[in-house]
Amino acid sequence: MVSEVINDPLLAELRANYHLDWDGVHGYKHWMRVRETGLRLAELTQASPRVVELFAFTHDIQRLNDHVDPLHGQRASHLIRERLVDLIKISAEELDWLCEACANHTLGLIDANPTIQTCWDADRLDLMRVGIRPNPLYLCTEAARQPEMIEWAVRRSFRE
Repeated sequence: MVSEVINDPLLAELRANYHLDWDGVHGYKHWMRVRETGLRLAELTQASPRVVELFAFTHDIQRLNDHVDPLHGQRASHLIRERLVDLIKISAEELDWLCEACANHTLGLIDANPTIQTCWDADRLDLMRVGIRPNPLYLCTEAARQPEMIEWAVRRSFRE
């Protein structure tokens, strides 16, 4: 069990639905970094920590490859509503936020409610794992745009 939110039954279902390398650039280690970054940001943005944590573990769950896959977020959103909803405990509003955050996380959007913005920022702050330094212009929240947050996230991208 990772946490109260990411429990063993949910993690088993996620593992069963993830078809890429569990340890790859979009796999479990990335999800853990996005979780850590997201929870850190949530303290500053007043985002729903439950949604942020669930986003970290679901946003890439339906990737078909580690390269170009523009519909993976929409597929993740669909999977959440169809197969995972009974394994997660969030309100209907939070479920909508989670699904919107997943469906739109690769579109480069920055306008949304603070919880969705925090999800997107947490993912974008882990781009250094693929050699892309996070650009403050593409970050949604003031907390994520802080130079010290970006530097922390860059260093974090290189740790397991």
